[in-house]
Amino acid sequence: MKINIEGIKSFIPDATIEALLIQEANAPASRIRDIIQKSLDKNRLDPAETAALISVKDPELRQMIMEGARELKERIYGNRIVLFAPLYVGNECINDCVYCGFRISNEECQRSTLDHRQLVEETKALVETGHKRLIMVYGEHPKYDARYIADTVQTVYDTKYKKGEIRRVNINAAPMDIEGYRIVKSVGIGTYQIFQETYHQKTYEKLHPRGPKSSFLWRLDGLDRAMKAGIDDLGIGALMGLYDWRFEVMALLYHTIHLEDTFGVGPHTISFPRIEPAIGTDFTQHPPFRVSDEDFKLLVAIIRLSVPYTGMILTAREPIEIRNEVLRFGVSQIDAGSSIGVGDYSHKDDESRKKAQFVLGDTRSLDDVIYELANGGYIPSFCTSCYRAGRTGEHFMEFAIPGFVKKFCTPNALLTFAEYLYDFSSQRTLQAGLELIDHEVDKIEDESMKKSVIDKLAEMKAGTRDLYY
Repeated sequence: MKINIEGIKSFIPDATIEALLIQEANAPASRIRDIIQKSLDKNRLDPAETAALISVKDPELRQMIMEGARELKERIYGNRIVLFAPLYVGNECINDCVYCGFRISNEECQRSTLDHRQLVEETKALVETGHKRLIMVYGEHPKYDARYIADTVQTVYDTKYKKGEIRRVNINAAPMDIEGYRIVKSVGIGTYQIFQETYHQKTYEKLHPRGPKSSFLWRLDGLDRAMKAGIDDLGIGALMGLYDWRFEVMALLYHTIHLEDTFGVGPHTISFPRIEPAIGTDFTQHPPFRVSDEDFKLLVAIIRLSVPYTGMILTAREPIEIRNEVLRFGVSQIDAGSSIGVGDYSHKDDESRKKAQFVLGDTRSLDDVIYELANGGYIPSFCTSCYRAGRTGEHFMEFAIPGFVKKFCTPNALLTFAEYLYDFSSQRTLQAGLELIDHEVDKIEDESMKKSVIDKLAEMKAGTRDLYY
């Protein structure tokens, strides 16, 4: 595929971002309260407002921001947490990103690509634990073209095993041309996710010295091309630690605004992973802009307030303690029971770390995570109903803004949680989960919906599966 950046312009205004961060420094408490209230009224913030939140240093005001994010998350998404797992299909790559374990110059990385049989085995291993949603991850290499990605996604969808199946596959792969996106869309993917890594162009060019990924503009325009190909469910993200997190949060907002202004709908998800150690990659041991735990919690809260209706993904890169704490500040999706070495789910061995892109901070099993979520009052959800009912992109926002997410997604979360409990959970998780479901059903205010949920739960207990609204 030939890269053509003619006519592509950056929509990230570096100078404006830097000026706003200076201009909005030391905003009075009254302005911070007004900004939080605007978000609680379910309005996206503008760049100046987000810059004001970013610039807060007072501990009490920072706490106010985090509590505002917690309240907003509860108002829009309720207490559900969507669960998924990453499935690494291949780690061959022709880029040389200095922070990545997959970079072409890393001789310590053991290259591997799943063949058809191995992909089926990996899928079965994931299905057997109870997973329903995956994000499939690919290095950037000519062999991982659009047709290859489409074929591997179809293989996953076709793999039914025992009591389960994968119902929705999201994609994390290289930017494509429009025709490539159309090919991938044809097999029914969910979200297409592209992380810009860093939105600071000079830093980007320094950290991506060769390979297709060296083009800042081609990558920045990647999700525009996906939209033009008909993929209206997009995921953006930045790798925190490559440049100043304050700039990256502002740039994520500008990317959101660009998509809204250009296509009428912003990203479905935003990711904000911190850089983690990777084998053979000294850069990751000493990231130039390391993000402290306290700043990380704040940046999550600020993103939540800035873009109220966008899903937020917290990955297993983070240690358990941080994951548990940050969940409160606006996170709506997490991965669980994750392995990131190619072939790890079905054949984990001592060589697995040589096939991995980085080191995970949370290696708990899916059942352990679900048990702890349930005990913490969160509803684990495997729901895929919006994708299968066509509620994506602009259609999703039409439902989400009036409160559809909380009204209908909570019942759907309860149904998918019950399905997991009956088919896959340990006894302790079954008991904790059923108690939580009873408690949540009692909280449903719409009596007709409550009766419907009770009836569907009874059907599920009797053996019916895949029920949703």
